Amino acid sequence: MLKIANVKVKLNTPESAYSKLISQVLNVREKCISDVKLLKRSIDARRKDVHYVCSFAFCYSGDEKALVKSSSIVSEYKEDTFSIPTVKSNEKVIVIGSGPAGLFCALSLAYAGMKPILIERGKCVEKRKQDIHTFWQTGVLNPNSNVQFGEGGAGTFSDGKLTSNIKDKRKNYILKEFVKAGAPKEILYEAKAHIGTDYLEEVVKNMRETIISLGGQVLFETTFVDFEEKNGKVKSITVLKDGARHQMYCDYLVLAIGHSARDTYRLLQKRHVEMKRKPFAVGVRIEHPQAMIDLNQYKRNDLLLKAADYKLAYHDQNGRGVYTFCMCPGGYVVASSSEEGSVVTNGMSEFARDGKNANSAVLVSILPEDFEGDDVFAGMKFQIELEKKAFELGGSNYFAPVQLVQDFIERKESIEFGKVQPTYMPGTKFANLWDLFPTYISEALREGLIAFDKKIQGFSSNDAVMTAVESRSSSPVRIVRDENYQCNIHGIYPIGEGAGAAGGIMTSAIDGIKCAQIIIKDQNL
Repeated sequence: MLKIANVKVKLNTPESAYSKLISQVLNVREKCISDVKLLKRSIDARRKDVHYVCSFAFCYSGDEKALVKSSSIVSEYKEDTFSIPTVKSNEKVIVIGSGPAGLFCALSLAYAGMKPILIERGKCVEKRKQDIHTFWQTGVLNPNSNVQFGEGGAGTFSDGKLTSNIKDKRKNYILKEFVKAGAPKEILYEAKAHIGTDYLEEVVKNMRETIISLGGQVLFETTFVDFEEKNGKVKSITVLKDGARHQMYCDYLVLAIGHSARDTYRLLQKRHVEMKRKPFAVGVRIEHPQAMIDLNQYKRNDLLLKAADYKLAYHDQNGRGVYTFCMCPGGYVVASSSEEGSVVTNGMSEFARDGKNANSAVLVSILPEDFEGDDVFAGMKFQIELEKKAFELGGSNYFAPVQLVQDFIERKESIEFGKVQPTYMPGTKFANLWDLFPTYISEALREGLIAFDKKIQGFSSNDAVMTAVESRSSSPVRIVRDENYQCNIHGIYPIGEGAGAAGGIMTSAIDGIKCAQIIIKDQNL
């Protein structure tokens, strides 16, 4: 097969016309083109002539070598292949955490025939969903079943973005596994693919059932609280289930704990697992009318396209980074607390992205050297302080403190909302967010907001709403590991965002698969 790249395709072009389009671009007969497959599709909205830019795989009945030689946009095509080898092993692998890293690690081990045990402190996604909606509607928080903890991890109740800048043969494999589990087929070719929370709930459930069907176990409402080692190697773990402690023996312990498992970080420090500070970021969620974002990005509002997104970055006068993160078109700002007496926000959207508001995190970079001393948990303690202060500013009832953007720029408390009504539940309360953040963060945010308005007109309008605090975009801690993914205690493998080794669904899933491959390879040595 051959591949053709950078093909301009009109928005209303049907799939049946792809062969003709390719033949016209290459100036060959249409009958020579067959078995056309859409590989990648992105939107080019730089001018009013908004269109798709596509890559296709296709069969050509003529001289393939001559066609490749004559065209700069045609090349030979070989589909990426990736598979998990099977092994015979009786060794026990326990995976802690069912986010993307833990889920794909356990799934890969199950495909290999190793029968992993996947342990999750939260509930299965069906019950977790009920707890989350109860919290949003009533303010009653379950510390072990919320947006951070439960089957699928924090990514399940988010936008489900599947983009990453890394090149890795496992990416297509991951996308195919998601589709196999029920995700929309569009994720196989969309340049900015996302699944959406409404699909993710079913996807993670189906992946769990696959693990179980292959002989693995999935244990919910089971908290990892300790481990034992012998001669520098992990020997067993202790879990808490229904108020009782249970010991489980293992040969391999995979820690896919996520960035919010603060109690587990403290346990690891107590057990002398090596950790270091790492950069992270804090800030707010900002909401605009989605129609305003669409008009800015597409230059017109009469196109039958999904809601537009954006990605912005700026360095303030001191060189500190300010940037948007996890932008959710047509989405919602959601209450994401996992600890009592704290307020945490995140963004979520469903696959259709058809909500009235666009929202995104606007974050300020925090560096290890911003904190004095050598406390490895300085960043984590800073997060906790902000989350507790946000709880107090919101009224100490899990309402979130909010402020209109122009009022924030002018350092005055807001009085009433404009065109944008905040989507955060259970509710909001006006506050001056300069009272929440250290001055250096507030000043960087103000500079960034003013700069972003020059790129997207209306970004800093007084209709835009800022909701605080966005503090869990990444972990402030890195668990040190070697090239074989092991920490300083043999047999323990920290992976994913909780290890400070990944930054989203795709990179976490890839990290989990790589870890599984290392363990699988170890069986043949």
